[in-house]
Amino acid sequence: QVQLVESGGGLVQPGGSARLSCVASGFTFSRYSIIWVRKAPGKDLERVSTITPGGTVGYSRAVKGRFTISRDNGQDAVYLQMHALKPEDTGVYYCAKCNSDLVTCEYFDGRGPGTQVTVSS
Repeated sequence: QVQLVESGGGLVQPGGSARLSCVASGFTFSRYSIIWVRKAPGKDLERVSTITPGGTVGYSRAVKGRFTISRDNGQDAVYLQMHALKPEDTGVYYCAKCNSDLVTCEYFDGRGPGTQVTVSS
């Protein structure tokens, strides 16, 4: 059974940093791309960043230059380092398993329960 569990959210001041973690189980982690998505209040689910098994990465325009995605295939884990956080980054962040090993990540599933990130002074 595909399972992913996120952690590391919390309350952060504008301009601050936070690091999210995602631990996966139930599938061969090193064969699939992993995606971070987020859900802000009143908005649709938004793709944030994707990483392939080999480390190719992709970012949305909203976070490029501020967020860094990485993975540890030995630990079945993915991380999202976030810098220069803005109030509009507020939301619940989820990691999910893509249906391929491509950075395009056409479909994804197995979203975890999510972790709340609130950027506010």
